[in-house]
Amino acid sequence: RRAGRTGKEKPVNVASLLKADMFHDIPAAVRARMSYLESLDARDRADGTPKNRRLRQIPPETGKFIALLAASAPAQGAVIEIGSSAGYSTLWLALACRASGRRITTVEYSPEKARLAQETYQMCGVEEAVELVVADARRELQRYEQIAFCFLDAEKEIYLECYELIVPRLALGGLLVADSALSHQADLQPLLDRAGSDERVDALVVPI
Repeated sequence: RRAGRTGKEKPVNVASLLKADMFHDIPAAVRARMSYLESLDARDRADGTPKNRRLRQIPPETGKFIALLAASAPAQGAVIEIGSSAGYSTLWLALACRASGRRITTVEYSPEKARLAQETYQMCGVEEAVELVVADARRELQRYEQIAFCFLDAEKEIYLECYELIVPRLALGGLLVADSALSHQADLQPLLDRAGSDERVDALVVPI
């Protein structure tokens, strides 16, 4: 979100978080679960598993990218994920929250995927840093007064509605990261047009 004429909030220093070994000190249980979910996702993509049953999770490079962004988010405001799936992306964001002493709230609409995500968090021992909410994100977002960071990776038809709920709640310097802008560009063009012309924010499409 763009700065106004005044603003006291400052982003967390990314360099200091990197010195805390955010990526180099990943617990063995987290690494093992990440590897398992990566193989499961690859199998789903290769064997023709129906779209609504696939995990459709982000690749590891994107996981590191969003973790760095979450680590640099303002100190004030919530850290939120829309679309938990099996909890893979949440694990990356939990690394950032662990480094900065925060918690992440992840919202999943599908009870089946939420059960798998909860299994992930329990196996990895990150439950103290993660709150899982099974709900429609469009209703859940209305509970928040201020959002520091939001990763949006849900059904594409709700992206624009979520955008309109998130942006007014973003803290100064807050970040909204919407996945699949290139892979689903046709579906997300209304969102891209809206963000590109929205004077409240600075928008950029990153090819990662």
